Amino acid sequence: MQEQERGELLALLREIRDGQQQALDRQSQALELQRAQMELVRQQVERTERIQERAERLQDRGASMMRVARVATAIIIAVVLVLVIYLSWLLFR
Repeated sequence: MQEQERGELLALLREIRDGQQQALDRQSQALELQRAQMELVRQQVERTERIQERAERLQDRGASMMRVARVATAIIIAVVLVLVIYLSWLLFR
């Protein structure tokens, strides 16, 4: 009977060992999947940063254009005002 119990015990230990090996294999696969997902997230973050930097540059350029447009508008209004005054002076002289 002791020989039979020993055989059963060995079979049980082998099953435990095989189960642990399967668990380790699954953990390894899960870890590899997580690494791949982290790499994807890292790439997405880098792409988002590049897009954000580009948007900031575009906003800066737009703000610069608006400053130039304001100055140009002020100059044009001043010139038109001077011309209107000159024309009025010519008409009522």
